[in-house]
Amino acid sequence: MTDVQQGFKWIGTRSVRPDGLDKVTGRARFSADLMLPGMLEGAVARSPHPHARILSIDTTVAEAMPGVRAVITGADLPDLGDADVDAGTRDRSLNVMARDRVLYQGHPVAAVAATSRALARAAAAEIKVTYEVLPHVLTIDEALAAEAPVLHKGYDGGGNVAKTMTMDRGDLEVGFAEADVVVEREFTTKPVHQGYIEPHATVVDASEDGRTHIWVSSQGHFSIRAQVAAVLARDVSQFTVTPAEIGGGFGGKTTIYLEPLAVVLSAKTGRPVRLVMDRGEVFRASGPTSGTKVRVKMGATKNGQIVACDAWMALEAGAFPGSPLNGAIMTFLASYDIPNFLVNGLDVVCNKPKVHAYRAPGGPMAAFAVESVIDEIAVQLGMDPIELRLRNAATEGTQAYYGPTFARIGFVETLEAIRDSDHYMTPLGPNQGRGVASGFWFNAAGSSSVTVSVDDAGGVSLLTGSPDIGGSRASNALVTAEELGIELDTIRVAVADTESVGFNDVTGGSRTTHATSVVIALACEELRADLCSRAALTWSCDAEDVEWIDGRATRTDGSVPPLSLRELAGKATRTGGPIAVTASKNTGGAGPGFSTQVVDVEVDPETGVVSVVRFTTAQDAGRAIHPSYVEGQMQGGVVQGIGWALNEEYVHNPDGTLENPSFLDYRMPVASDLPMIGTIVVEVPNPKHPYGVRGVGEVGIVPTLAAVASAVSDAVGARFRDLPITPMRVLDAVDAR
Repeated sequence: MTDVQQGFKWIGTRSVRPDGLDKVTGRARFSADLMLPGMLEGAVARSPHPHARILSIDTTVAEAMPGVRAVITGADLPDLGDADVDAGTRDRSLNVMARDRVLYQGHPVAAVAATSRALARAAAAEIKVTYEVLPHVLTIDEALAAEAPVLHKGYDGGGNVAKTMTMDRGDLEVGFAEADVVVEREFTTKPVHQGYIEPHATVVDASEDGRTHIWVSSQGHFSIRAQVAAVLARDVSQFTVTPAEIGGGFGGKTTIYLEPLAVVLSAKTGRPVRLVMDRGEVFRASGPTSGTKVRVKMGATKNGQIVACDAWMALEAGAFPGSPLNGAIMTFLASYDIPNFLVNGLDVVCNKPKVHAYRAPGGPMAAFAVESVIDEIAVQLGMDPIELRLRNAATEGTQAYYGPTFARIGFVETLEAIRDSDHYMTPLGPNQGRGVASGFWFNAAGSSSVTVSVDDAGGVSLLTGSPDIGGSRASNALVTAEELGIELDTIRVAVADTESVGFNDVTGGSRTTHATSVVIALACEELRADLCSRAALTWSCDAEDVEWIDGRATRTDGSVPPLSLRELAGKATRTGGPIAVTASKNTGGAGPGFSTQVVDVEVDPETGVVSVVRFTTAQDAGRAIHPSYVEGQMQGGVVQGIGWALNEEYVHNPDGTLENPSFLDYRMPVASDLPMIGTIVVEVPNPKHPYGVRGVGEVGIVPTLAAVASAVSDAVGARFRDLPITPMRVLDAVDAR
């Protein structure tokens, strides 16, 4: 790590996490932990079919069961078919509860509130739905076939293509004419789930006056409030949403599933209602990321300049439009300066759960294809794979593939960090292979709000509105301590509900530390000025004669002793009243992130089992506010990428039934599957942020699929272009070789 912390007291230190004690002792409260007086438990009845018309729903048996207080169907939710709402809201409403058709196995058709969860589930099982089973499509190839059943009418792309997207520049014909080496390949990935440990859960208490309180596990309670209000055709002012602690999200908890159902059930019964998914429901009915199909044709000169790329990519959207098409296509070649390219993308609907964001949405699948082809070009040219990337790397001043010109970026530094690492120079053992890959993510900024207040004893309270899923409490406290020049243990950070703090965008897009620290700096600047004015009033001097130095108001002429924050707080009633500042800003200046990774694997030629034996990831963090959290984000992204590359996939029967809806059968990596993930935190400060911060939560997963695939290819001597790389696929490749 470069020494960019010089001159800071708190930035760059590894403080104890503020929420750590509550979480290790079990004191932290998640949505499913909340108990309210008179609370009912809910359950959801779901479709067993991937595609069917609902002919009738009979709820009479369920409604007559002891303990059942309410049963609802799609008829109890507003019909937004002719409403003046956007297509996304209409689709979200239909995903929350089916109306005339079900579009995937697990699609909700009814919901029950009862005096216990067991009774609610029993009643849900007694709801009789008569279906007319319809033809279904499960894959991109099936959905794009000429005679495929069309899920929704009226798409501009035609058939099941909900959206198309193109990025292009230069002249492909000229570019490929200059190439000495051309590699053309096809790749596939399967849908994979975010794998958060805490399932979706919510508690709702709807009062008689229309005011409704929602407690929810989410990455953005302001967004949940807006989505619930839109789906139920109500004003956001009628809802207060309180964020519970969140047991993982990774992009998958930025949308609604249970919340509108719980609102309607609570309003109907006049009692609080809790709805909690089980693990099977999470897999069957909440959004994984897309399966993909990608074709890449890339050309390079003999000296290693990549001169042309022609690519096509299709992404499964699930039952409703909205795959991460934009992220995939806009990041496709963003790490490189390539003069001639054409990249086409399709958003394709099929009879699977509506997909949702998963850590750098679309980026890992695009990078898997691009980085694998670059690796093959390096082999054909007899060139070191990092050297090939260095010769084509985007740098400051490069016109980015997606349009703008890059400011200061750290891609080259990540390549050099891996090239110069001990790992990269260590010889391999028998049956081992090594892979290298790089990745890019935009990172986001967006809107944040904070309130900073000082209590009578000089303690500082910081209210934010972004749920903490990656250490934002700790980073926010460090920035506040740095800005005010005070001790860290005098600061308390809380994530407030939608009534208690100004609007905040979701905790997603690697935006939270970047955006919130900007707003904290603004608030603390105003707070310092207020404190200096209060000190000036105490000393009967002009405010311009007072400075805030090392956490104290100091008179510039040194004529009086400085006043500490505690002393100023004690005088607050005589100098203007309570000390508090609120700041809000729609921030910009998100610095893009880059990562380069190297991985060694060992392949058992008898069983086909792939073991990851060593992994090192280098990533540009801009400036690491809390290095331990930065390293944790880097390691977490890598671990998820390893699972994606080697084990994880949705497995559907031809009839549309998901075969592996549990952690027993959906194989995520555990600690015993992995080595310690080595981290190299590169710090090339973002010039558009007061502390140089770049988001770090997403780019770490982008290169991993390609790095692992290239390592296995190196070990086996055969290329792997379809994920996951299961033992059977490895054995097939060994036999073919």
